[in-house]
Amino acid sequence: MSFETKAKPICMILSDVDGVLTDGTIEIDHQGNESKRFSTVDGYGIRLWFQAGYSFGLITGRRSECVVHRAKDLGIEIIRLGTFAKREAVEEIAAEYRLSLEQIAYIGDDLPDLPAIRVVGLGVTVPDAPNELKTVADYITQRRGGYGAVRDLIEQILKCHGKWHPFL
Repeated sequence: MSFETKAKPICMILSDVDGVLTDGTIEIDHQGNESKRFSTVDGYGIRLWFQAGYSFGLITGRRSECVVHRAKDLGIEIIRLGTFAKREAVEEIAAEYRLSLEQIAYIGDDLPDLPAIRVVGLGVTVPDAPNELKTVADYITQRRGGYGAVRDLIEQILKCHGKWHPFL
């Protein structure tokens, strides 16, 4: 099935954080304070996704206040921290929002994301992901995690929906 066919019903994107919205680097200072670098390109893409009337959420294995702050800044309300059972989290979110799995896209970068990528309507990964993800993903972003991977996915889906308007 083509990307366009799989993208048509998508109205929610669920994303891993480290390696997707960040480059996977976690900085911890000598006092144990954690920091992450998020791309403003992805942030703007998420805002465009919301403006188009769709939902976006985060599912991450780490518990991180950095993620909570970034989510709040972007208006992301669906947040699952400390979750390695990502398929189950996707299924719970789908039920909570009364969506079929075919209406959800999931983007991840490593092996814990594989079950979620397999179960959703549009499974997505990044170029530097392990081959196990690349072979089952419906789409591999043109941009790496932390450098616009989510924006790439959002642009592609919005174009399929006829809602890509780069000069709003």
